[in-house]
Amino acid sequence: MKYKRPIVLSIAGFDPTGGAGVLADVKTCEQHRCLGMAILTANTNQTETEFLSVDWFDKQVIFAQLQPILNTYEISAVKIGIVENLETLLELLSLVKGAFPAVPIVWDPVLSASAGFELHTSWNEETLDQVLGMIDLVTPNVHEVRKITGMEDEIEAAFQLAKSTRVLLKGGHSTSRPGVDLLFEGGIPREIPPKAEVSKYKAKHGSGCILSAGIACNLALGRNLGEACRDAKEYIEKRLSSNEYLLAYHVE
Repeated sequence: MKYKRPIVLSIAGFDPTGGAGVLADVKTCEQHRCLGMAILTANTNQTETEFLSVDWFDKQVIFAQLQPILNTYEISAVKIGIVENLETLLELLSLVKGAFPAVPIVWDPVLSASAGFELHTSWNEETLDQVLGMIDLVTPNVHEVRKITGMEDEIEAAFQLAKSTRVLLKGGHSTSRPGVDLLFEGGIPREIPPKAEVSKYKAKHGSGCILSAGIACNLALGRNLGEACRDAKEYIEKRLSSNEYLLAYHVE
């Protein structure tokens, strides 16, 4: 089934506040004039300041949601958020690629909630390499890229991941390049600086979800990866400036 707007599929968790997860992703899709659809991987119990628990969905429940969507709709891009483990993620990727071999896939590898709750502590390196080989972009922040690779230097860590896929290293937690994102897609990483001084932006719950969903939307709209990352950064910066609180307004 085809629509005039590209369909972007979010495979991620449910956040009751709507600040992160599939609700934030679908809000982002609507603002990019894309049609957002969502597959739930988990139910989280949280507010914008406190993460209480996560209830992971059995992979068969996830696959039962996913298969009818893949069978019915023309998917233009996929964004992936929290998944219980790499083995489940690999199976999800296989299903998506089996239906749409060329669809761009953006993975936001969330290891812990902004409130401090640890979702993952370690991943199997061999399975990680397989996952990276099936996606088009991974979007870790400084802390995540260090945890994933076990390297202390975030630039070296990003180069390590970039051997298997393209990497957008988010600069929100960087001390050396505050607010500057780095896109690794072969050779010297491309800098994507903020539009304003980082001190002008207010931290937002779910900002990484919104950014990665924005990139997926821009790819679905036909932009190249550099343009998609740049435009998504502009979008999230507007959300960071939308109010003084932790939940972003998508429409001001």
